[in-house]
Amino acid sequence: MAAGLLLSSCTKETAPLNDHNAGASAAMVAGLHPGSSAKVLGMPGGKVYTGPEVSFKKGKVTTLYQVDDAAHPLRLAISINNDAWNSLDMPAPGGSNNISPNTVILPFHPKVDARIFNHAELDWNPNGHEPVQIYGKPHFDFHFYNVSLAYVDAIPPYDLAPAKFDNWPALDYLPANYINPGGGVPQMGCHWVDTTSAEFTPQGFGQTFIYGTYDGKVTFLEPMITKAFFETHPEFKRSIPQPKKVAISGYYPTMVEIQKTTEGYLVILEDFVYREAS
Repeated sequence: MAAGLLLSSCTKETAPLNDHNAGASAAMVAGLHPGSSAKVLGMPGGKVYTGPEVSFKKGKVTTLYQVDDAAHPLRLAISINNDAWNSLDMPAPGGSNNISPNTVILPFHPKVDARIFNHAELDWNPNGHEPVQIYGKPHFDFHFYNVSLAYVDAIPPYDLAPAKFDNWPALDYLPANYINPGGGVPQMGCHWVDTTSAEFTPQGFGQTFIYGTYDGKVTFLEPMITKAFFETHPEFKRSIPQPKKVAISGYYPTMVEIQKTTEGYLVILEDFVYREAS
């Protein structure tokens, strides 16, 4: 998330998808995220579905989706393994803050409701991004899009389509206390920030939750989390601000969680609730 942040386009890997019985065996857990605790993936019954592994730095990232016995969503997550984490490039004065190897596209398993979660994008910003006085720390942007990769790739710079960027949804489709600071980002859209979040206080930026819009609709949810916050909060959970209305009937997450495992980190959307479109 940033005004004026330019991203290179990325392609999806074609690694196989996997279906697993949640908590069925240690081998299942090891195959997805070695050492992951049953607390994350071992709920009785249900299944875990994993997307393809995607190369990132010297390691791998992937997505996972857990459902209950009735196939209702429990968790949707991105995992970053230790090899990827330990090979992150770190801040360099005057260096590029987001180049192609720092952006990866993460497909979800087809079991995920693509009307609400179509794909994810992980962006690692070693020098932070604009506005640097607020978001200048090394951090990750985790975009969970409800539109296709082709749709996202077609979003132009703001000055080429200001009417589409400025075509905001009705404010009932965004949480209270969220504002659009103006402008927009190519291949992303508009970013709406929570004015009550810590980055707007003396505490400063550690983690926050962004909503994204383009051409009249909400298009993504985005946890933004600094590297330092991950490393000082191995277990963290917070609520996701909720809008009064949603445009698509379905299951929506109400919490976001960080978990450190022996093999890396998980960023988890969870505590899904069903909402009717209105």
